[in-house]
Amino acid sequence: MKAHRFANREQAARELARRLAPMKLEPPIVVLALPRGGVPIGAEIARALDARLDLLLVRKIGAPWQPELAVAAVVDGERPEVVIDESMLGMPGVDAEYIDKQVRRELQEIARRRALYLKGGEAWPIGGATAIVVDDGIATGTTVRAALKALRRMAPRRLILAVPVAPADTCRALRPEVDELVCLSQPEPFRAIGLHYDDFHQLDDAEVMQALDAAQQRWRGRDAAGSR
Repeated sequence: MKAHRFANREQAARELARRLAPMKLEPPIVVLALPRGGVPIGAEIARALDARLDLLLVRKIGAPWQPELAVAAVVDGERPEVVIDESMLGMPGVDAEYIDKQVRRELQEIARRRALYLKGGEAWPIGGATAIVVDDGIATGTTVRAALKALRRMAPRRLILAVPVAPADTCRALRPEVDELVCLSQPEPFRAIGLHYDDFHQLDDAEVMQALDAAQQRWRGRDAAGSR
């Protein structure tokens, strides 16, 4: 697939929304954005699809001797889900006690981030919903794969992954984890997500919270209008 360049995250999100709109998505629809870069993508898609916007908070659990090597991940939700790489069990220091301890620590960090970004709001229920996972791009897909496995356990009606750009081999690896995968650009060779944007500035917490607040106000306004 020929590489495609985006002006910014908002433009990429509008293109994704146009691809998602004809897919006959059944409500309720929940757009799950990976912070930080996925939040402006998710906010635009949620607005276009008249959907709820929530964060997909996932924390990697690294090996004790190499923190960047994932042995498990914990994913936020009504009931947080833990995904364990079974092939890593039994490696030095990696046992059920170690994973349980790390899960408790990472759940505290998830709670801190939810309190910061969403003022402690509860996660939207995924069971029976159309869940759309979004980010501003994917490289290796390790974290996203863990998140998708956990979301599948939450029994969504339909699970969709939608991103502007990712390597073709990553898309092939992730496709079995979802019902549909929408990726606008799969460049080969793939070097870095930011190379496919004119504006790929690092988002700060204030920008993330502004986008989330706007989405929540829009949804509250929708509910208020519906109750009249």
